[in-house]
Amino acid sequence: MAMTFRPFDLDNDRDYQIWRERKLEEYPENIESLIVEIGDPRRLTSAERDALLQRIRKCNMAIYASASGSDPDKEQVRALGSRFGLERLDNHMCADQDAISSLTVQSDALHQGYIPYTNRPIAWHTDGYYNDPDHQILGLLLHCVQPAGNGGANRLLDHEILYIWLRDDNPETINALMHPEAMTIPANITEGVEIRPPRTGPVFSVLPEGQLHMRYTDRTRSIEWRNDPSTDAAVEQLKKFLKRPSPFSFQGRLEPGQGLLCNNVLHTRTPFEDSGAKRLVYRARYFDRISGT
Repeated sequence: MAMTFRPFDLDNDRDYQIWRERKLEEYPENIESLIVEIGDPRRLTSAERDALLQRIRKCNMAIYASASGSDPDKEQVRALGSRFGLERLDNHMCADQDAISSLTVQSDALHQGYIPYTNRPIAWHTDGYYNDPDHQILGLLLHCVQPAGNGGANRLLDHEILYIWLRDDNPETINALMHPEAMTIPANITEGVEIRPPRTGPVFSVLPEGQLHMRYTDRTRSIEWRNDPSTDAAVEQLKKFLKRPSPFSFQGRLEPGQGLLCNNVLHTRTPFEDSGAKRLVYRARYFDRISGT
């Protein structure tokens, strides 16, 4: 029987050390290393796809800089995602009819109260942290049509790097964050109506095919942590590591025609101000992980 490679098993330090060494070897230390110049996102060449895939395999994310500029055609998002096996879109409540969200300032009743549709800052999170276990967001694609007049930058962190920091510091932190009741997102209740029930689950988990997945939000409101000392200590350490400066934490702002393609890595957004044209970023969230990674 073939042996199974289990680097995220806390009882298997040998596999973890092998994986860790491979992960950190020649890991990029600046955001420029993630960027791939492409032509038309709707007609990605094999060479362009390979270049993006190479970066995603190393750090779960890549940034493309296309020649499409401010072209608002959403087919760019759908076609590009499809080339990487991203097909199952999360058609959530605030998404557009095609299940791809238009992230721009919107004050209508549907979007009111949801921070992505405001110009406010967004703390560290992975997308869909409030989804149920069978509908976790594994892939994410952001495509910029129009940046803000000022602000609106993102900070990015590969969740596997955070895992390494935490496990090397204290494996018990990982053990607590993998508990099936580690983090609960309370029910979404609007005007007395339950829009979404509470969602409870781990922060770190291992997918059936062996990859590491993370669900997290750095919000202090609308979140409940498992009530025990080990979880308290783990959350404190996690937040501490997220705040510390690191060459592995990348920051930049998407410009017209640029996009982020990732396996739902940790990310933030700074506040912004519109001037003239409103900031518009398309967001596609998938139940699929990027194939070949």
